[in-house]
Amino acid sequence: MKFVKRDGTPLMLISRKSKSLMTQRKKPAKLTWTLRWRIMNKKGKVEEGLKKRSRRAVKVQRAIMGKSADEIKKLKAQKPEIRSAQREAALREVKDRQKADKAKKMQQKASTTQGGKPNVPKQTKAFNKNARGGSKR
Repeated sequence: MKFVKRDGTPLMLISRKSKSLMTQRKKPAKLTWTLRWRIMNKKGKVEEGLKKRSRRAVKVQRAIMGKSADEIKKLKAQKPEIRSAQREAALREVKDRQKADKAKKMQQKASTTQGGKPNVPKQTKAFNKNARGGSKR
């Protein structure tokens, strides 16, 4: 069956069914009996059924935050006991530093109260948190 489009291109259709589907603007890729659908869904052609071998991505260790790749590999190779001991030592060091800073601040505070005016808290006017504001007349 020959069909001519509006732009003048002639089409050879195999049946009234294909002409009907074309005029309804049905996509050939959605009709299971068409060649277009078979190509889209990789049907047929058994001899090309051999799977292509995909190459596995090789993991590469990169440097992170100032540590080189060699240092990171050494850290990974260490036993967990050694790593935990190093972590505890670092935490202890940080806590000691914080204690020293706190003691220094306390000493400075004590020296300012002794040298200057005595540290007396200011008298504040007592107020009730739950009281409502007075009448606004």
